[in-house]
Amino acid sequence: MNLTILRLHELPVSQRALIFAAAEQLHRQLRPKLPQEYATYMETMLHEGAGMLVLSDEDLPVAIGVFRMNHTTFAGLRFYVDDLVTDEAKRSRGYGKYLLDALKQEATAKGCHAFTLESGSQRAQAHKFYFREGMTIPGFSFQSSLSAW
Repeated sequence: MNLTILRLHELPVSQRALIFAAAEQLHRQLRPKLPQEYATYMETMLHEGAGMLVLSDEDLPVAIGVFRMNHTTFAGLRFYVDDLVTDEAKRSRGYGKYLLDALKQEATAKGCHAFTLESGSQRAQAHKFYFREGMTIPGFSFQSSLSAW
């Protein structure tokens, strides 16, 4: 294993395009409805304050984490993970744990009080992983769709 973590939000825009191109198919394993203009969409998210970590093994993306931070009335400064995805063909090799730990380190370094993520109710394997990593379910998340996605 030759693992590297790239912090896309810290790289110049000119360097991100190639990484987006390499990571797009992996990201679509979790989020198939992402817009066709993937790089443009991700640049918009980064411009709005999101962060993105890409874990590579031998220069090939194997896991992605997208996150943001915000102050809340219930948890102080919260580190929220939008997406944590490991390549389906490369699961159970420690990549997910490696990236989850890196995300937690990022949250701690930024002074966050809480580390949260949501996982679709159908993702039983992911839930087992999160429980193994000491995460809990503190409540429910409710949603109303306002327009088609």
